[in-house]
Amino acid sequence: MTRRMMIDLHPRRENARKAAEVVCASLGENSIVPVMSRSAHDVLTSYGDAKPNGIEIVDDHALSEAAEDCELIIVLGGDGTILRAAERFHRLGVPVMGVNLGHVGFLAESESADMEETVRRLVDRDYDVEHRMALDITVRVDGEVVHRAWALNEATVEKGPGAQMIELSIGIDDRPVSTFGCDGAILATPTGSTAYAFSAGGPIVWPDVEALLMVPISAHALFAEPLVTAPSSVIAVEYLARHPDETAVLWCDGREERTLPSGAHIEACRSAQPLTLARMERGPFTDRLVRKFKLPVDGWRGPAGEAS
Repeated sequence: MTRRMMIDLHPRRENARKAAEVVCASLGENSIVPVMSRSAHDVLTSYGDAKPNGIEIVDDHALSEAAEDCELIIVLGGDGTILRAAERFHRLGVPVMGVNLGHVGFLAESESADMEETVRRLVDRDYDVEHRMALDITVRVDGEVVHRAWALNEATVEKGPGAQMIELSIGIDDRPVSTFGCDGAILATPTGSTAYAFSAGGPIVWPDVEALLMVPISAHALFAEPLVTAPSSVIAVEYLARHPDETAVLWCDGREERTLPSGAHIEACRSAQPLTLARMERGPFTDRLVRKFKLPVDGWRGPAGEAS
């Protein structure tokens, strides 16, 4: 049976295009068919770069169906590109493996400098698979469900254009916790704890810990601390507009999902559809954290271990 791997990339980034050429050529040399969307391939071939042969081109509307027959989805880009791929393909259960072409790249399993070694390991199936907890988001207005969404990192309720501050009421498992003025609130997973939630002052949660996080953004209140709840909990945010023309906005993994009217009730709970990740790093998360954030560890005098 012919092996197939899908290549997903940000085609307008030069480093992503060059990486795609290397990956497609290497897969072809190992009798693995690279699969790519027509739009990405069209942009790729519109530049004067080398054109690898043997790529299976799929119409964009049929991309998810084609991905079901692939053993892996290789994403070339930063965390934003990986998050877009996660949202598009998570329902399929096909492992997603990110190659970092951005900055921190917490979701990526490989760096661009290690491309040849990465492809070799993918060819040899030398990787592990794990499932990352995600969020199901439900928006209700006057008790009616008006929107549903999925997020791997976080969902945020933020002030809309022109608003100086918004008022949010926070609840856990149908019980009220606090109401305060703020710029917004972040509802995050452990995977998202190193992203927006971290920037807003939330705790870093190891990815093998099952929990949900709520992190206020610039809150004006005596009690507006980050909360960590059980994975079975439901975190709710209610938006209380202070002015008739004021709005808030729901974002999921950096995607603008919906403008929220006053009284909107937003719930986040553990999704029944996690993201399947292909993992190449087998070292502890602690080493990954130190490396990605370039943390100083020179003063450590505990048991020595080789950092991965």
